[in-house]
Amino acid sequence: MKDTSNRKKDASNKKSAWAASMLLLFCLVLPACSTGAAEPEGTAFDIYYLNREETKIAKEVHYIDSGEQSGQIAGLLEAMEAVPEDVSLKSSVGNSFQVTGFRVEEGGQLDLDVDESYRKLAPTTEVLVRAALVRTLSQAEGINHVLMTVGGQPLADSTGTAIGPMIADAFIDNAGKEINSYEMVKLKLFFANEAGDGLVEIVKPVEYNSNISMEKLVVEYLVKGPDIDGVYPVINPGTKILSVTVKDGICYVNFDENFMTQLYNVTADVVIYSIANSLVELPNVNKVQIAVNGKTDIVYRETFNLSNLYERNLDLVKTGENVE
Repeated sequence: MKDTSNRKKDASNKKSAWAASMLLLFCLVLPACSTGAAEPEGTAFDIYYLNREETKIAKEVHYIDSGEQSGQIAGLLEAMEAVPEDVSLKSSVGNSFQVTGFRVEEGGQLDLDVDESYRKLAPTTEVLVRAALVRTLSQAEGINHVLMTVGGQPLADSTGTAIGPMIADAFIDNAGKEINSYEMVKLKLFFANEAGDGLVEIVKPVEYNSNISMEKLVVEYLVKGPDIDGVYPVINPGTKILSVTVKDGICYVNFDENFMTQLYNVTADVVIYSIANSLVELPNVNKVQIAVNGKTDIVYRETFNLSNLYERNLDLVKTGENVE
């Protein structure tokens, strides 16, 4: 009986070994057996979420099966609303507020509107959510900047400063206070001389919110006007800046209708080249186009066609009048 039992065990072991060998051979013939799952379809995107403590953002990879710009944006927003796989993270959109709509402007700017609930976010959380949105959505085809509005009104930071178009690189991967950091910069600006027929160069040290683009910062200070003696403003201070974007070295500046109302005794070329010269001082800007309420089919003061691109013009700069 003992020998019979051993022979049965040997036979059983041989059958098991043969079955395992056949299964291995079968899996080698069919690669899907070895992988266990099909490859994901679509394009890989980094989706940014908040951690549970709301002290930083982190990313997970999601695949979106859309090659169209609008489809990518919608897919990215949907992914941000979804529950992350990592249990230490949580959705950055859809819990405390809702995205009400989006549209893409000329120059690759994505206008994103959120509902009024967004204003109830804690300041540090709001900065993190903003960082998550901009970093995620900037990956969509052709998107360079993201401009956020709340209930159709411009978004402002915790200090009340309006926030313009934002780029992904403006945000730092750490706590909210570091993302919303302030930096010192020296702006080279051009204002009018006393006669109003020439430009004077000034260098102005500015402490600014690093979430605001340098281009918008320059235009804001031109509208604000100088605060030193010997130079004079050129733009109506009631002018609102609707947008400032850059693409392929061209800075697109969009003012409201108040830009057309001239309050100061300055020539038309002083106004145009105050803007162009100041912006071209930035390393990423070569030319400037000015629009009024989004329209460029306008002739400014019967002289300058706003459909044209304007480059630096130093002929108007009065030497010996530069102010530091």
